[in-house]
Amino acid sequence: MNYPSRLIEEAVAEISRLPGIGKKTALRLALHLLKRDEEQTRSLSDALLNMRTKTTYCTRCHNIADDVLCNICNNNKRDQTTICVVVDTRDVLAIESTNQYRGVYHVLGGIISPLEGIGPSDLEIDSLMSRVGEREGEDAVQEVILALSPTMEGDTTAFYLQKKLKATGVKISTIARGIPIGGDLEYADEITLGRSIVSRVAYD
Repeated sequence: MNYPSRLIEEAVAEISRLPGIGKKTALRLALHLLKRDEEQTRSLSDALLNMRTKTTYCTRCHNIADDVLCNICNNNKRDQTTICVVVDTRDVLAIESTNQYRGVYHVLGGIISPLEGIGPSDLEIDSLMSRVGEREGEDAVQEVILALSPTMEGDTTAFYLQKKLKATGVKISTIARGIPIGGDLEYADEITLGRSIVSRVAYD
C-alpha cells in the first residue's frame, strides 16, 4: 500500500502490531486520530504511556492494580475466606462481569505447559499456598475455587493445585462444566460463566 505520508505509514505499522488489528483497520484508526484535536491524541498517548509505566500488580493476588493491593483485595465487603484461582486478569474481568461472585482472587500468571517450558515454579503457586495457610479462625480461607479453562493444560494445572491444596484441609471446588471443553473463560458468555461459578462442584 502506498501511504501519503511516512508518518502515517509509521503510525499504521505500530497500530497494526496490536492483536486483531490489520493494516486496513490500523489505517482507519490513524486517519481518525489525525482528524481529531491534537489534545485528544495527546490524552490517548498519555493514558497508554501511564498504563505501561505506572501499572503495578497486587502483592496479595497478583491482579493488575494501582497500589500495593488491588481494589478487590482492599474491599472489606468481599469474602476473604473464598479464593477463586484464575490464569490472568482477563479471567478476573470475565467473572466480575457476571456479578455472581463476592470472594477474592488469585492470579496464577499462566498455566502448566511442559511443551512451552512452563512449570509450577513459573506460576504464583507458592504465594497461593501461603495465602491459604496464613490466616486462622474466622479469617481462615475456607474454599479455593479452581476457575481454570477446561483445556488439557488447564486440567493439568488444576490437578496439580488440588494435590498441593489437599493437605491443607481447605474445600476445593471447580466451576461447573457449563464452559465448553477446550474453551477459554474470557470468551464465555456472562450467563454461562455466572452459572458455572454459582454451580461449582467439589474438585475430585
